[in-house]
Amino acid sequence: MVPFFNVHCRQLALQPKLHGVCAGYESGRWRAEQLSRYLIEWLPEFSLSFSERESIKDTNLVSQLRKAAQIVYDTDKYDRRGEFGELLLHALMRETVGTQSAISKIYFKDAVNNTVKGVDDVHVLSTSKGLELWLGEVKFYKSITQAIADVVPELEAHFQDDYLKKEFVLITNKLDPNWDGTEKLKILLHRNRSLDDVVTAIVVPVLLTYDSSTVKNFAQASTQYKAALEAELTANHKKFVAKNSVTKVRIELFLFPMASKDDLLVQLNKRLQAAQDL
Repeated sequence: MVPFFNVHCRQLALQPKLHGVCAGYESGRWRAEQLSRYLIEWLPEFSLSFSERESIKDTNLVSQLRKAAQIVYDTDKYDRRGEFGELLLHALMRETVGTQSAISKIYFKDAVNNTVKGVDDVHVLSTSKGLELWLGEVKFYKSITQAIADVVPELEAHFQDDYLKKEFVLITNKLDPNWDGTEKLKILLHRNRSLDDVVTAIVVPVLLTYDSSTVKNFAQASTQYKAALEAELTANHKKFVAKNSVTKVRIELFLFPMASKDDLLVQLNKRLQAAQDL
């Protein structure tokens, strides 16, 4: 697949590692429309179970896409929902890191308009050292200051020992028996294992979006734009580090500056509405 995202700042020596990613420009405009189209391409993988995705064929392709859209978009209050941020994180992880989705959290919504509690995304990555469990946290916001302020207490809560153990049970219970990674992940999260061993395999991608004056004030990815954006991203990384206290697990900070969250919401809303009407 040809990559969509532009990674303008990847500082792996920092703690936590910093990934600064943007949608880029086209014809002098930030690619809100193109980004919405790209995210819709990930919709079935994000929304459906492994078995459902494997069952997609010519005769049910449209109906499965329609179902995926309905799962994500069961409310007209789309500007208040977090699912769009979770979809963005899913696409980012799949494209820029190469993870594999372990479960679709949104597939297990227990009622229309209810969010799924716990971490936002559950992915895995096979490495030379073994299986890594990527547990994502997302704040799909306009303000980076508010995003940092809100994500920090959630990180503190979600990575307490008791919370993690409960989350492992929930994840294990939702694993698709037909997925080839199910047994490996069950072994990693088995109750007989010491939590000390498990946390060394956990990576937490924290995705924070925000409306960026840098992205808004430029019209192309010029040298000046890249320099200004890197300075902005580095400054926001420092703000996160100053607030975050979680060190038990490895955090990787993904910052996603936008020209306008509202513009992206409009485009996503339009495409999701169309997908539901297929």
